[in-house]
Amino acid sequence: MADLNPALLDAEELLQHYAAKTLTPLEALQAILERIARQNPEINAFAVLNPSALQAARDSSARWKAGTPMGALDGVPVTVKDLIDIDGLPTRRGSKLTSPAPALTDAPSVTALKKAGAIIIGKTTTTEFGWKSPGDCPHTGITRNPWHTDHTPGGSSSGAGAAAAAGFGPLHIGTDAGGSIRIPAAWCGVVGLKPTFGRVPQWPLGAFGNVAVAGPITRTVRDAALMLNTLARFDANDPFCLPDDPRDWRDGIEDGVAGMRIGILQNPGFAAPVDDDGLRALEATRSLLVKAGASVIVANVQLPDPSRIFTKIWGAALARLVSTFAPSQRHFLDAGLREVATKFAGVTACDMIEAEALRLTAANAMAALHQTFDAVICPTVPACAPLADAKQHDPVTALWQDWAPWTFLFNLTRQPAIAIPVGVNAANLPCSVQIAAALYRDDTVLRVARSLEKAL
Repeated sequence: MADLNPALLDAEELLQHYAAKTLTPLEALQAILERIARQNPEINAFAVLNPSALQAARDSSARWKAGTPMGALDGVPVTVKDLIDIDGLPTRRGSKLTSPAPALTDAPSVTALKKAGAIIIGKTTTTEFGWKSPGDCPHTGITRNPWHTDHTPGGSSSGAGAAAAAGFGPLHIGTDAGGSIRIPAAWCGVVGLKPTFGRVPQWPLGAFGNVAVAGPITRTVRDAALMLNTLARFDANDPFCLPDDPRDWRDGIEDGVAGMRIGILQNPGFAAPVDDDGLRALEATRSLLVKAGASVIVANVQLPDPSRIFTKIWGAALARLVSTFAPSQRHFLDAGLREVATKFAGVTACDMIEAEALRLTAANAMAALHQTFDAVICPTVPACAPLADAKQHDPVTALWQDWAPWTFLFNLTRQPAIAIPVGVNAANLPCSVQIAAALYRDDTVLRVARSLEKAL
């Protein structure tokens, strides 16, 4: 036990230690808080820490000592992205224009975590209103990548990705409207699951409510499934929420991929860029899945250009968001956010109806593809993590060229998708691959990802 570092244990491992009485939730949290105190000043993963966390860990330790844990995550440390409300803590959304007053209620995901006994460490940083992929915002400044702190962890779940990679707890909630879970997971070398749209309830909804989901960022696929067990519960507050599915998402996760048909998505409806590192990660994934018994071939699908569809939805949502602030306040907003809002201020209702029609066409095409393929694989990001303080030029072009060209398709189609690390490049920056499956088949993406994780 002398060599045990609780901060580096997975959630499943922590729960095993709690049950065996070889570790307490208080000891685990103290180890994580000590790690945060040492490393977070350079990484800047937190918007605010939870002053009630230590007492919650003491209470959890007492329950485990008595043999009466209150839920499936009792005593497991968790972080929550600062787009999600926690009763008693402010929700600043990365912005100087939001209220510093504490939220008065918990979001559905936080309610579920507390009911399961999870210990909330604090709120992690986000880009302003979750609008972009580089991990900085006006409110908290630059969040940095634990692998190389001169690089970005990605966004918009920047703090969650950085915290997962840095060992600031095993479980982290992010949100994902165009890649905001999967991009930081890819650039930080961790696992990021975008569940099926509506699988995890959310309220209040943010600027991208019709495409955004909440989901886990973890160090292992099994922990992502474990966390999904708690998060994926029906909540009437969210009008998009799916009916309750009380399964254990770890069921079948170890079944492997033998006999499965997996497609390689080389063209997601436009010439999405990817560098040699990404191609090597994709080829390594193909090879490992074939070795595990899957049939892996190129998947051909005719899609409307999702970059045109998503850019319009994203831009119009940001134009609406900026319009809610008085002109005299807008200079406090991220300059790139203001630029996008100006470009898309003239989007009409007809434009949005057309985008929605094309979105449904894309969803139909992917549904047809999954009549042949159990899952598809493709890059997660076009390249490994860029510099944290790199100058931003045209953010609209950056969206579909540098940030999210491989991820926003699955937000449009509402399919589940997961980012999983596949080694590192010559600069020791993480590489990643993305796995997607048919709508509602979150079990399939977890199963394929777990098989790949074991092979790696």
